[in-house]
Amino acid sequence: MSKKYHLFEVYGIELEYMLINNKNFKVAPIVDKLLTKKAGKLTSDIDNGDIAWSNELVAHVIELKTNGPTNNLDDLSESFHKNVLEINTLLKPLESYLLPTAAHPLLYPLKDTELWKHSYSEVYELYNRIFDCHGHGWSNVQSTHINLPFFDDKEFEKLHAAIRIMLPLIPGLCASSPILEGKNTGFKDTRLEYYKTNQKEIPELTGLVIPERVFSKVDYYATIFEPIKRAIRPHDSKKILDHHFLNSRGAIARFDRNAIEIRLVDIQECPKADIAICVLIIEVLKLLVYKKLAPIQQQKKWLKQELFDILNPIIKDAENYTISNLDYLNMFQIKETILVNNLWKHLYNLAKENIHESHHEAIEIILNEGTLATRILKSVGDNYSESNIKKVYSKLANCLQENTLFLP
Repeated sequence: MSKKYHLFEVYGIELEYMLINNKNFKVAPIVDKLLTKKAGKLTSDIDNGDIAWSNELVAHVIELKTNGPTNNLDDLSESFHKNVLEINTLLKPLESYLLPTAAHPLLYPLKDTELWKHSYSEVYELYNRIFDCHGHGWSNVQSTHINLPFFDDKEFEKLHAAIRIMLPLIPGLCASSPILEGKNTGFKDTRLEYYKTNQKEIPELTGLVIPERVFSKVDYYATIFEPIKRAIRPHDSKKILDHHFLNSRGAIARFDRNAIEIRLVDIQECPKADIAICVLIIEVLKLLVYKKLAPIQQQKKWLKQELFDILNPIIKDAENYTISNLDYLNMFQIKETILVNNLWKHLYNLAKENIHESHHEAIEIILNEGTLATRILKSVGDNYSESNIKKVYSKLANCLQENTLFLP
C-alpha cells in the first residue's frame, strides 16, 4: 500500500496453504517446482491477475494474496478459489495437492521440514540460526492475514485501538488447528499456542501477542520498534533484518505501507469461509472505529496484559470459553458473562445489515456448527488412527477444491 488510503477504503488479504503428497499425505516441499511450472522459470513471486502467489519460509507452503489493495471483498472468495483450482491442476502431475487448515495433523517437523532455499534465503537462514525454524511454530502454521489501511496518525489511533480490543476474540471464530502429530493437543488453536513462544529467544519480537498501548507512529517506534532493533542487533551483524519484518505481534503496524496487518486468523477449509470471517471481523472493527460500540477512550485504556488474559483461554477453548470480564464485555453492549460463541452471534447481528448476503451462509455455519477446530474434532471422534485423520483431512482438501464449508 505505497499509496495512502483512508480507513476501510481498501483491503489486503493473504491466505497460506500446505502442499502435500497424494501418496503418503506428507508435506511436499516443492513450492519452487510449482512456481517454476507456472512462470516458466524459478521465481518467488507471480502476478496472476487479481491474485499473486509467493513462497514462504518453508518449502511446502505457498501464499496467495490480493495483488495489491482491493475495495471488493464480495468477489474475492471466487478469485482465490480460481487460483486454488489452477494450483491443484499444476500440482497433479507432481503427485501433490493443496491442504487447508492452520496445521498439518501428521507433520513431524524435525524430520519433515525443508526451508525455502532460493530468494531471501539469507534472511530465512538467519532466522533459522536464531530460532531453529524446524518446530511446529515455524513450519506448521498456516494463517490468513488481514491488511487494513490508515491515512495518518489520527486514523492509526482509531484503527489500532479497535484492533487491540478485537484480537482476543479472533480464535473463538476461526480456530482450525486442534491436532498435531496425530493427537488432540487440548488447544483448539494450537497454531496460536505456538505463536506465543516460538520466538522466546528474543521476547521483544512477539511481546504478549497483544500490541502495547501505542496510538501514534512516534510512540510505536519508541515502544515497539526500538526495543526490537536493540534486541536483534547482536544476532544480525549484516543488518539484513527489517523491523517491520521482525515485529511478530498479533497485529503489526506497517508504516512502510500505512497499514495494520492482523495475524491471529487461522486459515479455514476454503476461501468462502476465510473471506466471510475477514468480512465479519472488518465489520465489527467498523462498529468500534465509528463509535457505534465503545468510545475510543474506553478502547484505548486496556493494557496488553488485560487483553492477553482474555485471549489466552480462548486460544485453548475457542468458542466454548465463557468471558467473565464485564468491563470488557461492556464495550460490546453485553452486561453479563457470555460464551465467546454467543458474543460472536451478538456481534454478527449488530453488523449483519452491512455484510453482503453472499457471506451470510458461511458465517452462520461457523456460528451454529462451531469453529473448524470443533468440527474437525467432532468428525475425528475418538479415532485418532492415522488412517482416520487422513480420511477427515482429505474431506477438508475436497472442501478447498469445491469452495464449500466442512460439516462433520
